[in-house]
Formats: sequence, structure tokens, C-alpha cells
Amino acid sequence: MKQRSRKIKGRRLTNFVRDRILKSFPHLKARDVVCVENGHPGPDLILSKEAKALCPFQWEMKNQQKMKTNYTWLKQASKGAGNLTPVVVCKQNTKDPLVIIDFKEFIKLIR
Repeated sequence: MKQRSRKIKGRRLTNFVRDRILKSFPHLKARDVVCVENGHPGPDLILSKEAKALCPFQWEMKNQQKMKTNYTWLKQASKGAGNLTPVVVCKQNTKDPLVIIDFKEFIKLIR
């Protein structure tokens, strides 16, 4: 994949997350959640004070094929879940555990 295509793919995900945050908190304005240019260090979204109060997270987006295993695990957690939200807790040796949850469910939690 060409570098330009990678940047477009990453930008698409960043825009998606920004738009979902703005939709979930309708009183926020576009200037409250701003996408950072590709290649800049730090978070991928810059939040205003008001946005940070509502959504206190530092956002880093990754749109890559090599995360297929995470989706396999989430699919496994979904089997027989019924009304429960599937969650995956994963851990690498000597690292803290991470939680994987569907983005829509995450947005519901923070609203």
C-alpha cells in the first residue's frame, strides 16, 4: 500500500471518530474536537476543555490489517452473549492488560 493511501485510510478513521464524538455530544461544536494533521506527534484528536470534561481520553487511531486477531477474539466473545456487551481483555507479558470493546458500545458507555 502506498504511503498516500495509508494516510487517507488513517484520516478516514480519525474523521469517523471525531464525527461520532460530535454526534454523541450534540452541544459540542466542530472546533471542540479537531483532527490533527498526519505525522504530527501526540494525540490524533485535539479536544477543547469542554470536550475533555465530557470525554476525558487521549485518542490514537490505528487502521491496520494486522489487528485481525483482535477482531477474531471479539467475535469469539460475541458468541452466545445475548444482551451482554462482548469484551476482550488481553495482555502481553510484562505489560498491563488492555480491553477491546466495540466502538459503538464504547460511545454508549461514555455518553
